[in-house]
Amino acid sequence: MKTSLNTSRRVVPPAQLSADHVLVEKTKRRLTLFSDGEVIKRYKISLGREPVGAKMRSGDNRTPEGFYYIDYRIEDSDFHLALHISYPNEADSFRARQMGYSPGGSIMLHGLKNDDKEIAYYHGYFDWTKGCIAVTNAEIEEIWQLVPNGTSIEIRP
Repeated sequence: MKTSLNTSRRVVPPAQLSADHVLVEKTKRRLTLFSDGEVIKRYKISLGREPVGAKMRSGDNRTPEGFYYIDYRIEDSDFHLALHISYPNEADSFRARQMGYSPGGSIMLHGLKNDDKEIAYYHGYFDWTKGCIAVTNAEIEEIWQLVPNGTSIEIRP
């Protein structure tokens, strides 16, 4: 019996892909990139120092939960590279105002802190950010290429 390999199928290198959705699962400490409903890549993440529960106000060290989008990027970030997440949305702002607080802001998907060699050893083993989502520097460089501005990001408990 003669068999042949189908060599017409092409594998697209990651640099040529573009994510259209980012899913963050806080409990699993996992970030997943999707394109047309298919998984492109998964990453282990660190979260805010108070990882349980949605961000309620400025300074609570929690990572938000809800639906947002990547609205801009920062090349000269204190954390290698950073993608800004559109937190707070209207519901977040309303909830914080009802409690008499500012909702906070500056929530990012970023790399490791510049000039902090210790964090590279601890990253992925404990939550160390002030509410942001952190990956390694190599990973944020890859995510930077794969995730355009305007990409939706869902952050689940």
